[in-house]
Amino acid sequence: MISCKEVFRFILSASASFPLSKAEFWSSVAGTSNEFLGLRISAGSGRCQIGQRWSFMGGARAVLQRQALSFTPCRKTLFCPSASWLPGPEIAGSAFTAGTVAVLPFYALMVLAPHAKLTKRSMESGLPYVALGAAYAFLLYLSWTADTMRLMFSSKYWLPELSSITRMFSNELTMASAWLHLLLVDLFAARQIFHDGLEHKVETRHSVLLCLFFCPIGIAAHLITKLLTRMARLRLMPQAQE
Repeated sequence: MISCKEVFRFILSASASFPLSKAEFWSSVAGTSNEFLGLRISAGSGRCQIGQRWSFMGGARAVLQRQALSFTPCRKTLFCPSASWLPGPEIAGSAFTAGTVAVLPFYALMVLAPHAKLTKRSMESGLPYVALGAAYAFLLYLSWTADTMRLMFSSKYWLPELSSITRMFSNELTMASAWLHLLLVDLFAARQIFHDGLEHKVETRHSVLLCLFFCPIGIAAHLITKLLTRMARLRLMPQAQE
């Protein structure tokens, strides 16, 4: 890249030997970076800029105009968020693993020791739901974009569409937040089944275990188990009276 002075000297010497029309001259030098008569010049380099002047007496003239340096003032603040601070896929993976490991002890207590005091005390606590809810909200905030609402309600009836939801969940942060959402809802359903089983003296271990992997099936299994238990007790009542 040659300097502005060299460009100016070159144009002066070239204009005497190679007379150009107005259209030919400016088609050669117009743009940000062009090649004029075999040399590469810059039309706007930050400090100088090639301008245009035309007259009937002198023809086309190239004018090098010096540009003033400009800057944008920035007010200092205590907190300036930056896009580079946002967590990457490794944060999504860590949240995915941490959330999965965090709920396993509660399922283990409900399955292995359903009548223990520690299990009952743990199931009465709301701390795990608050922690998972906070982590879910944080990941949801990080994964939220300008297109999230448009993808969620992409149809003309403002209803979700499978293709749009699939594209939305292609983001790892969105998928991790959805996984925490499932863990939270599944654990809450398992706790409800556990308390209902203690109240009505119904076996809930298999239903709680199913809630860990297939929550709707676990709920259905509990309802079926509860119904069968009630029917068995009704059959045993006449025999007990005799």
